[in-house]
This record gives sequence, structure tokens and C-alpha cells, in this order.
Amino acid sequence: MTITLGILTVIFGNAALDTLGNPALGGSAGILALVAANLYVFYFGFSWGPVVWVLLGEIFNNKIRTSALSIAATVQWIANFVVSTTFPPLLKSFGLGAAYGLYTVAAAISIFFVAFFIKETKGIELERM
Repeated sequence: MTITLGILTVIFGNAALDTLGNPALGGSAGILALVAANLYVFYFGFSWGPVVWVLLGEIFNNKIRTSALSIAATVQWIANFVVSTTFPPLLKSFGLGAAYGLYTVAAAISIFFVAFFIKETKGIELERM
């Protein structure tokens, strides 16, 4: 996901603008952007997309599970709302390249977040989490 977002950042950050201020992707840049965008969706579909919901179901012990899942799902939907509602102002103020750049940084940070803060739950009983 980070690589595909990085590709989109570079493409849209360097794209020429048409008379309306929209990026004009000529030649192979348009095809590369299309492929990168679709690969992002593909990679999200087998990583963060479903895994976050599975992870939330596994990281809380039975005593707090219902409350913790409710709070975690609420935070997840609030985060989705924030990303969706901040994209248009980011696009208008900074451009498409900068918006994708911000998302690229967030995706890169998620790699380190998972590596250092998410513990493996395989073989651990729910009561011990």
C-alpha cells in the first residue's frame, strides 16, 4: 500500500495541470496511476481492510470484549470519516500529490506501528490477552 501510494504521490505531484487546474496525465503516467490505484485497492483488500476487524476481535479478553469492540469500531468509523472529509480540503489547498503524500506517510507509519505495537495472538487464549 505504501509503495502504490508513493507512486501516486510522485505521479500526481509532478503532473501538469490543465486549464481547470486538474492533473493531466499523458503517456504512461496515466496508465501507471491507474495500475497503482487499483493495486492499492487490491493490497488494502487483503491487509488493513479485513485484518483490522479480525484483529479487533482477537486482542480483547472476554471481560471487556463487548465494550472494547464497540469503542474500537466507533474509533475506526470516526477515522474513516476524518479521512473522507479531509480529502477535499487537502486537494483544494495543497493538491493531489500532497494529499497522496500524506496518505503515503500514514501507510509507512502503519508498518512500524504493526511491527512494534501489535502483538501476535496465535496460540494465546482470549482470557490471557
